Amino acid sequence: MSEPSDNGTPPEVRFLKRLVTTLTVVMIAGLVTIVTLLVIRLGSPPAPLPTLPANIALPEGARAAAVTLARDWVVVVTEAGEILLYDRAAGGAPAQRLTPD
Repeated sequence: MSEPSDNGTPPEVRFLKRLVTTLTVVMIAGLVTIVTLLVIRLGSPPAPLPTLPANIALPEGARAAAVTLARDWVVVVTEAGEILLYDRAAGGAPAQRLTPD
């Protein structure tokens, strides 16, 4: 075993103290970074929702609750829960109308 230093603490214990102190500082810095990033990201306004393309007409009385834009399709979920599929290649022509059970 190694000789104790002048203050009576073995070198292994001093190394462990420094290691624990360093790890504590790194963890606190990481926590501060994560909290800062969360505040920055959550504090900004949300991205605007996509608007319904102009060439798509909803059925009479239907209001869009959600719009999903895919490569070949536009999917509209109405407030009544109906799913409307529009074909983008056909200029926004209605393709299918689904009503979930």
